[in-house]
Amino acid sequence: MPDPEVPERPARRRFSAEYKLRIVEEANAATEPGQVGAFLRREGLYSSHLVDWRRRYRLGALSSLARPRGRPKPHPLAAENEQLRRRNAQLERRLATAERIIEIQGKVSELLARPR
Repeated sequence: MPDPEVPERPARRRFSAEYKLRIVEEANAATEPGQVGAFLRREGLYSSHLVDWRRRYRLGALSSLARPRGRPKPHPLAAENEQLRRRNAQLERRLATAERIIEIQGKVSELLARPR
């Protein structure tokens, strides 16, 4: 009896750049009508894969196909840089507050030291 439990989410397929390049070149080499469709069925791919890979192929062949999709990873020092900027701004605010306090204390001291 088959297991009735359905997996939560199927594993996402990942294709290497070399595989994508091979698929695009084989699909481009097809000359007979229906040959590309049969090729995609044999490989278990959707036509949208081929459309996307062909577009990337035209933009820069293997280097474009090897580029991961989505948002690029931030530079490793970017987080530290941002943290230091925030800390610097905080310290500048504290310095401005301390300078105002010192200025006010000086004025109070000046007022109290004057003879009447």
